[in-house]
Amino acid sequence: MADSNFIDYVKILCRSGKGGAGSRHYHRAKYIPKGGPDGGDGGRGGHIILRGNGHMWTLLPLRYQRHIFATNGESGGAGRSHGKDGEDRIIDVPVGTAVFDADSGEFLCEVTEDGQEIYLLRGGKGGLGNVHFATSTNRAPRYAQPGQPALEKAVVLELKLLGDVGLVGFPNAGKSTLLSSISAAKPKVADYPFTTMEPSLGIVDYRGSDSFVMADIPGIIEGASEGKGLGLRFLRHIERNAVLLFMVPADSDDIKADYEVLLRELHEFNPELSDKSRVLAISKSDMLDDELREEIAKTLPDDVPTVFISAVTGQGIPELKDILWCEINSEENKNNFTITHRPLDTRHRVEEEDNFIFDQPEMDDDDELLLETDQDWEDEFWDEESSVNN
Repeated sequence: MADSNFIDYVKILCRSGKGGAGSRHYHRAKYIPKGGPDGGDGGRGGHIILRGNGHMWTLLPLRYQRHIFATNGESGGAGRSHGKDGEDRIIDVPVGTAVFDADSGEFLCEVTEDGQEIYLLRGGKGGLGNVHFATSTNRAPRYAQPGQPALEKAVVLELKLLGDVGLVGFPNAGKSTLLSSISAAKPKVADYPFTTMEPSLGIVDYRGSDSFVMADIPGIIEGASEGKGLGLRFLRHIERNAVLLFMVPADSDDIKADYEVLLRELHEFNPELSDKSRVLAISKSDMLDDELREEIAKTLPDDVPTVFISAVTGQGIPELKDILWCEINSEENKNNFTITHRPLDTRHRVEEEDNFIFDQPEMDDDDELLLETDQDWEDEFWDEESSVNN
């Protein structure tokens, strides 16, 4: 995966801008001996904003931009001049990106539409100038509000493919062969396990005028939910599929047992995956004769639609498309198509992407001076903000 352009996991450090301090300036003019306070407000700090981009399909740009910092707001000035607001930093991400707290693993938000904007970290509010604190009994206040501090958070971005149908199966079950035969996708196909090393999408034509999206992920092995094989890294892509197509080859020793193993791994990864619509396809059925097919049909589970297919000969493909189309457009599926993102845990993490050191910029003298002189005022003034404005 190191040389692949498909990056679906990245950890970044984000920091919004801090608000500018309010000014403690007094009006000075030659013929106005008591000009009074005229300190302006500080500008707000820049926001960190996530924006969905329908033209992106990978998180690759963020792999080389791990630190994303917005600029600080400028301090207020004389003559009630307002400080300049900090510049926002907009992070373009593919549609289907979920955001997690890198420290706790808590799910924060997700981008599901093109152009959707989510404020990941808001910039600090600018402080009020001393002009706001002038009263009839205190006409010359010698203080102003400091700006609110910046917010900093390390987050993990996970891309989860948006597809109508997700392919689930053991290695060499024929998933990539099926996708390549019914769509224009060109996944790698070979006669050894774990040929598929990254997810791929294909658009499947249905009866000439309609279509649906099918997603293929690397093969799952028993114990994938515990971190074995490649399945754990890519199981999250299944969460966004409306229908799950389980594929078990016809030469399996026990088709029903293999299906139950796959279903159990999905349930242990995320229990809500068990509630999704499921279809079972017996691949490589061109090796079976009618008698053997009838014997196998008696052993298949009764709670899921099943179909015998062969991607090589085209056997059962039209029937499979009909079943998938009905499942995708069923009222029950539309009403129940929700996703709850499970928190990240140690088995979720991608070590080569997760282990890097943040270089924290050193605090300059101005920042230290601001903290020393204005920290005592900060808590008091921001607590009293609502009463001052009223």
